[in-house]
Amino acid sequence: MKAMILAAGLGSRLRPLTDSRPKVLLDAGPYTLLEFAIRKLKAAGFDELIINVHHLAPMVVSYLKNNHNFGCRIVISDESEALLDTGGGISKASWFFDDGKPFLVYNADIVGDMDLKDFYHQHLEYNGLATLSVRQRKTSRYLLFNSEMRLCGWENTESGEKRIAIPETETFAYPFSGVHIIDPQIFNYMNKGRFSIIDTYLELANQQLIKGWVDNSKLWADAGKPESLEKAGEIAAQIVF
Repeated sequence: MKAMILAAGLGSRLRPLTDSRPKVLLDAGPYTLLEFAIRKLKAAGFDELIINVHHLAPMVVSYLKNNHNFGCRIVISDESEALLDTGGGISKASWFFDDGKPFLVYNADIVGDMDLKDFYHQHLEYNGLATLSVRQRKTSRYLLFNSEMRLCGWENTESGEKRIAIPETETFAYPFSGVHIIDPQIFNYMNKGRFSIIDTYLELANQQLIKGWVDNSKLWADAGKPESLEKAGEIAAQIVF
């Protein structure tokens, strides 16, 4: 099966660690963040991968080559000239997903024991355009879902900003967890250039089925900040592939 690892982030919040090393090559326990993501995807049956790169991209390319791509088929989506954000990065990689099957997108910041096989099967049952993993945690930005877990909006509780795609009398707020499964039909609706995939989901939510799936796994961390990188390392040390 095919998947994309989003690995092009600058890692600004992790400076000075990322001044001389891409964020995805930082250590999280016994793995780098990139190695953890690849091994996790491979263990779930995703062994054809495309990885986007930007900051210190040659280091990522050399790392993969030196590790023989960890036994996977891996191609690079080079964003060295311009960082494209999540939506633009996925759109640029559209050529890779040419088999008509849903593909998984995995943010390389995420370390945990989420069951990716179960997640994929749930998406097939929903038969929608995309399924977004969400989980209960504290943040300021939330996706809003109706009682059937259909995406209907987004809100920022700090700024008060709110975007409603489908008006509902009652909504349930969940933070996005950085893992999603997408039907390649989405490329018919996507532009090129730099944009957020969340914006695309919100624009399409009232005409396409975009679902949320609650991840109740026990171990999860977003390694985008120094304090959470340490937590991610503790979690990664508990997971054996």
